[in-house]
Parts: sequence; structure tokens; C-alpha cells
Amino acid sequence: MTDFQDQYNNCPIRQVISKFGDKWSLLVLYSINASENGILRYGELKNLMTDCSQKMLSATLKNLEGSNLLHRKVYPVVPPKVEYSLTDTGKSLMPYVSGLITWAKEHFDEVAGKI
Repeated sequence: MTDFQDQYNNCPIRQVISKFGDKWSLLVLYSINASENGILRYGELKNLMTDCSQKMLSATLKNLEGSNLLHRKVYPVVPPKVEYSLTDTGKSLMPYVSGLITWAKEHFDEVAGKI
């Protein structure tokens, strides 16, 4: 039993997916990737994700930055200007996210039910 538990706790899939598998992270990554220049400011993200609280969006951005999926660039101006873009690691994830989005669209009714 201990071997199985060790494998479970150290599973690479579990460890990696936990970094961006929450409710908001994929939406943030997708939104930045889909933006015209691959860069969004906090306010732009907040305007896109109107049902995400300020606190949750801030925590999500911090988590994604800490997971090396987002780059945060701060400009030394008043008021502060902060831009978010995908790191190379974040960019390498996007084909898989796009595949998941395609799958979700194809199977929406089967999985989520008719709304």
C-alpha cells in the first residue's frame, strides 16, 4: 500500500495538472494566448473574466507565475502598469489546451448536458 501511495503522491501528472487545472487558470492562459499581441494587463483580464473575483484572479495570476507559465512585467510608472504574457513553458502548453477546448466543444452536450 505504501508503494502505491508514494506513486500516487509523486505522480508527475497529478503534480503538473494541479498547477493549472483549477477553475480559472486555463481561462487566464487561453485569454492571454488569444489576445492580439499575447499580452494582457490585469484590468483587461478582469474585464474578460467578469465572474472571477479580484482576489481569485490575483491568486491565479500569482500561481501561474510561480509555476513558470506566466511572465509578469512591471513598469516603473505611476499608476503601476503590469503586463502578463506566457512564458515559453506556457506557450508550449497551449496546443494541448486548444485540443482540450476543441474536445470540449465537440462533447459539450454529452458531458455538461443540455442547458
